Amino acid sequence: MMIFWCIILGILCIPAVYILMLLICPLFISTKKEYTKNSRFFRWLLNSSTGIMRVILRIKLDVTGKENIPDGRFLLVSNHRSNFDPILTWYVFRKQDIAFISKEANFRIPFFGRMIRRCCFMAIDRENPRNAAKTINHAAELIRNDEVSVGVYPEGMRSKKCVLLPFHAGVFKIAQKAQVPVVVMTIAGTEKIHKNRPFRKTVVHIDILKVISPEHLQKSKTSEISDEVRKYMEENL
Repeated sequence: MMIFWCIILGILCIPAVYILMLLICPLFISTKKEYTKNSRFFRWLLNSSTGIMRVILRIKLDVTGKENIPDGRFLLVSNHRSNFDPILTWYVFRKQDIAFISKEANFRIPFFGRMIRRCCFMAIDRENPRNAAKTINHAAELIRNDEVSVGVYPEGMRSKKCVLLPFHAGVFKIAQKAQVPVVVMTIAGTEKIHKNRPFRKTVVHIDILKVISPEHLQKSKTSEISDEVRKYMEENL
Protein backbone atom coordinates (compact mmCIF):
# COMPACT_ATOMS: atom_id res chain seq x y z
CA MET A 1 0.00 0.00 0.00
CA MET A 2 2.88 2.35 0.83
CA ILE A 3 4.39 1.77 -2.62
CA PHE A 4 1.06 2.62 -4.25
CA TRP A 5 0.82 5.98 -2.47
CA CYS A 6 4.46 6.76 -3.26
CA ILE A 7 3.73 6.20 -6.96
CA ILE A 8 0.65 8.42 -6.79
CA LEU A 9 2.64 11.15 -5.01
CA GLY A 10 5.39 10.89 -7.60
CA ILE A 11 2.91 11.28 -10.45
CA LEU A 12 1.36 14.32 -8.78
CA CYS A 13 4.79 15.89 -8.30
CA ILE A 14 5.70 15.77 -12.00
CA PRO A 15 3.38 18.66 -13.07
CA ALA A 16 4.54 20.73 -10.09
CA VAL A 17 8.20 20.21 -10.99
CA TYR A 18 7.50 21.07 -14.63
CA ILE A 19 5.71 24.31 -13.67
CA LEU A 20 8.60 25.25 -11.39
CA MET A 21 11.03 24.72 -14.27
CA LEU A 22 8.92 27.00 -16.49
CA LEU A 23 8.89 29.70 -13.82
CA ILE A 24 12.41 29.48 -12.41
CA CYS A 25 14.78 28.33 -15.16
CA PRO A 26 14.16 31.32 -17.48
CA LEU A 27 15.28 33.66 -14.70
CA PHE A 28 18.86 32.52 -15.30
CA ILE A 29 18.78 33.73 -18.91
CA SER A 30 20.30 37.14 -19.61
CA THR A 31 17.97 39.65 -21.22
CA LYS A 32 20.92 41.63 -22.62
CA LYS A 33 22.90 38.84 -24.27
CA GLU A 34 22.50 37.77 -27.90
CA TYR A 35 22.87 34.00 -27.82
CA THR A 36 24.67 32.11 -30.57
CA LYS A 37 24.06 28.56 -29.31
CA ASN A 38 20.66 26.91 -29.37
CA SER A 39 19.82 25.48 -25.92
CA ARG A 40 18.51 21.92 -26.14
CA PHE A 41 16.94 22.21 -22.67
CA PHE A 42 15.06 25.45 -23.30
CA ARG A 43 14.09 24.26 -26.77
CA TRP A 44 12.49 21.21 -25.13
CA LEU A 45 10.78 23.44 -22.56
CA LEU A 46 9.48 25.71 -25.32
CA ASN A 47 8.14 22.89 -27.49
CA SER A 48 6.59 20.90 -24.65
CA SER A 49 4.81 23.93 -23.17
CA THR A 50 3.51 24.81 -26.65
CA GLY A 51 2.13 21.29 -27.00
CA ILE A 52 0.32 21.64 -23.67
CA MET A 53 -1.06 25.05 -24.69
CA ARG A 54 -2.34 23.57 -27.97
CA VAL A 55 -4.32 20.92 -26.06
CA ILE A 56 -5.74 23.40 -23.54
CA LEU A 57 -6.86 25.84 -26.27
CA ARG A 58 -8.23 22.97 -28.40
CA ILE A 59 -6.17 23.80 -31.48
CA LYS A 60 -6.14 21.17 -34.22
CA LEU A 61 -3.26 21.39 -36.70
CA ASP A 62 -3.89 20.43 -40.32
CA VAL A 63 -0.43 20.33 -41.90
CA THR A 64 0.29 19.56 -45.55
CA GLY A 65 3.58 19.37 -47.46
CA LYS A 66 5.84 18.19 -44.63
CA GLU A 67 7.57 15.97 -47.17
CA ASN A 68 8.92 19.17 -48.77
CA ILE A 69 10.98 20.14 -45.72
CA PRO A 70 14.71 19.96 -46.57
CA ASP A 71 17.09 17.84 -44.53
CA GLY A 72 19.45 20.72 -43.77
CA ARG A 73 19.00 24.28 -42.57
CA PHE A 74 16.75 26.77 -44.37
CA LEU A 75 14.95 30.11 -44.24
CA LEU A 76 11.23 29.73 -43.51
CA VAL A 77 8.88 32.45 -44.80
CA SER A 78 5.15 32.72 -44.18
CA ASN A 79 2.20 35.07 -44.08
CA HIS A 80 1.33 36.52 -40.68
CA ARG A 81 -2.18 36.79 -39.17
CA SER A 82 -1.94 36.27 -35.42
CA ASN A 83 0.40 36.14 -32.44
CA PHE A 84 -0.20 32.40 -32.47
CA ASP A 85 1.51 32.04 -35.88
CA PRO A 86 5.13 31.68 -34.69
CA ILE A 87 4.12 29.59 -31.67
CA LEU A 88 2.34 26.94 -33.72
CA THR A 89 4.95 27.11 -36.47
CA TRP A 90 7.89 26.38 -34.18
CA TYR A 91 5.87 23.48 -32.78
CA VAL A 92 5.21 22.01 -36.24
CA PHE A 93 8.88 22.50 -37.14
CA ARG A 94 10.16 21.38 -33.73
CA LYS A 95 12.62 18.92 -35.29
CA GLN A 96 14.14 21.74 -37.35
CA ASP A 97 14.71 24.18 -34.44
CA ILE A 98 13.18 27.31 -35.95
CA ALA A 99 14.35 30.63 -34.50
CA PHE A 100 12.15 33.56 -35.51
CA ILE A 101 13.14 37.14 -36.16
CA SER A 102 10.64 39.11 -34.10
CA LYS A 103 9.86 42.52 -32.68
CA GLU A 104 11.60 43.51 -29.46
CA ALA A 105 8.35 43.56 -27.46
CA ASN A 106 8.02 39.78 -27.73
CA PHE A 107 11.25 39.34 -25.79
CA ARG A 108 9.71 41.15 -22.82
CA ILE A 109 6.92 38.57 -22.40
CA PRO A 110 7.39 37.02 -18.92
CA PHE A 111 9.29 33.71 -18.94
CA PHE A 112 8.68 32.94 -22.63
CA GLY A 113 10.52 36.05 -23.78
CA ARG A 114 13.66 34.79 -22.07
CA MET A 115 13.22 31.25 -23.38
CA ILE A 116 12.95 32.29 -27.02
CA ARG A 117 16.03 34.49 -26.57
CA ARG A 118 17.97 31.46 -25.29
CA CYS A 119 16.78 29.49 -28.33
CA CYS A 120 18.47 32.06 -30.62
CA PHE A 121 15.35 34.02 -31.58
CA MET A 122 16.39 37.49 -32.72
CA ALA A 123 14.92 40.95 -32.20
CA ILE A 124 14.91 43.31 -35.16
CA ASP A 125 14.97 47.11 -35.09
CA ARG A 126 12.49 48.13 -37.77
CA GLU A 127 13.30 51.80 -37.42
CA ASN A 128 17.07 51.47 -37.92
CA PRO A 129 18.22 49.95 -41.24
CA ARG A 130 21.78 49.50 -39.99
CA ASN A 131 20.66 47.49 -36.95
CA ALA A 132 18.25 45.51 -39.12
CA ALA A 133 21.14 44.60 -41.42
CA LYS A 134 23.09 43.32 -38.39
CA THR A 135 20.17 41.06 -37.50
CA ILE A 136 20.07 39.68 -41.05
CA ASN A 137 23.81 38.96 -40.90
CA HIS A 138 23.45 37.31 -37.50
CA ALA A 139 20.59 35.13 -38.76
CA ALA A 140 22.68 34.00 -41.73
CA GLU A 141 25.57 33.18 -39.40
CA LEU A 142 23.35 31.04 -37.14
CA ILE A 143 22.23 29.06 -40.18
CA ARG A 144 25.79 28.63 -41.46
CA ASN A 145 26.87 27.41 -38.03
CA ASP A 146 24.06 24.81 -38.12
CA GLU A 147 22.52 26.09 -34.89
CA VAL A 148 18.99 26.82 -36.13
CA SER A 149 16.84 27.37 -39.17
CA VAL A 150 15.41 30.88 -39.27
CA GLY A 151 11.78 31.95 -39.60
CA VAL A 152 10.71 35.37 -40.81
CA TYR A 153 7.55 37.15 -41.93
CA PRO A 154 8.19 39.18 -45.11
CA GLU A 155 5.14 41.34 -44.33
CA GLY A 156 6.94 42.57 -41.21
CA MET A 157 3.76 42.69 -39.12
CA ARG A 158 0.42 40.96 -38.60
CA SER A 159 -2.26 41.43 -41.24
CA LYS A 160 -5.38 41.96 -39.14
CA LYS A 161 -7.60 41.84 -42.24
CA CYS A 162 -6.01 38.54 -43.33
CA VAL A 163 -4.77 39.88 -46.67
CA LEU A 164 -1.12 39.88 -47.68
CA LEU A 165 0.63 43.15 -46.83
CA PRO A 166 3.59 44.51 -48.85
CA PHE A 167 6.74 42.40 -48.50
CA HIS A 168 10.15 43.50 -47.26
CA ALA A 169 12.43 41.90 -49.85
CA GLY A 170 15.56 42.37 -47.72
CA VAL A 171 14.73 39.36 -45.53
CA PHE A 172 15.61 37.04 -48.41
CA LYS A 173 19.23 38.14 -48.11
CA ILE A 174 19.44 35.77 -45.15
CA ALA A 175 19.05 32.75 -47.44
CA GLN A 176 21.40 34.22 -50.04
CA LYS A 177 24.12 34.92 -47.47
CA ALA A 178 23.74 31.51 -45.80
CA GLN A 179 23.34 29.74 -49.19
CA VAL A 180 20.35 27.72 -48.03
CA PRO A 181 16.89 27.12 -49.54
CA VAL A 182 13.77 29.14 -48.79
CA VAL A 183 10.78 27.15 -47.54
CA VAL A 184 7.50 28.88 -48.39
CA MET A 185 4.44 28.19 -46.24
CA THR A 186 1.07 29.70 -45.47
CA ILE A 187 -0.92 29.65 -42.26
CA ALA A 188 -4.66 30.22 -41.82
CA GLY A 189 -7.06 29.94 -38.91
CA THR A 190 -4.92 31.36 -36.11
CA GLU A 191 -6.90 34.60 -36.26
CA LYS A 192 -9.91 32.63 -34.93
CA ILE A 193 -8.25 31.17 -31.81
CA HIS A 194 -8.98 34.12 -29.52
CA LYS A 195 -12.65 34.00 -30.56
CA ASN A 196 -13.07 30.26 -30.06
CA ARG A 197 -11.28 29.65 -26.78
CA PRO A 198 -11.97 27.94 -24.46
CA PHE A 199 -15.08 26.09 -25.62
CA ARG A 200 -14.75 25.75 -29.39
CA LYS A 201 -12.07 23.92 -31.32
CA THR A 202 -9.96 25.86 -33.84
CA VAL A 203 -8.52 24.22 -36.92
CA VAL A 204 -5.28 25.84 -38.09
CA HIS A 205 -4.12 25.06 -41.62
CA ILE A 206 -0.39 25.07 -42.32
CA ASP A 207 0.62 24.39 -45.91
CA ILE A 208 4.27 23.95 -46.83
CA LEU A 209 4.07 25.00 -50.45
CA LYS A 210 7.45 25.23 -52.09
CA VAL A 211 11.19 25.01 -51.57
CA ILE A 212 13.26 27.51 -53.55
CA SER A 213 16.77 26.17 -54.15
CA PRO A 214 19.94 28.05 -53.18
CA GLU A 215 21.05 28.01 -56.82
CA HIS A 216 17.89 29.85 -57.90
CA LEU A 217 18.28 32.33 -55.04
CA GLN A 218 21.86 33.18 -55.98
CA LYS A 219 20.80 34.00 -59.55
CA SER A 220 17.87 36.21 -58.51
CA LYS A 221 17.42 39.65 -57.00
CA THR A 222 15.68 39.80 -53.63
CA SER A 223 12.82 41.74 -55.24
CA GLU A 224 12.33 38.90 -57.74
CA ILE A 225 12.38 36.30 -54.99
CA SER A 226 9.88 38.37 -53.01
CA ASP A 227 7.48 38.53 -55.97
CA GLU A 228 7.83 34.78 -56.56
CA VAL A 229 7.13 33.92 -52.91
CA ARG A 230 4.19 36.30 -52.79
CA LYS A 231 2.68 34.60 -55.86
CA TYR A 232 2.91 31.16 -54.20
CA MET A 233 1.22 32.47 -51.05
CA GLU A 234 -1.54 34.33 -52.87
CA GLU A 235 -2.39 31.27 -54.98
CA ASN A 236 -2.73 29.10 -51.87
CA LEU A 237 -4.57 31.57 -49.67
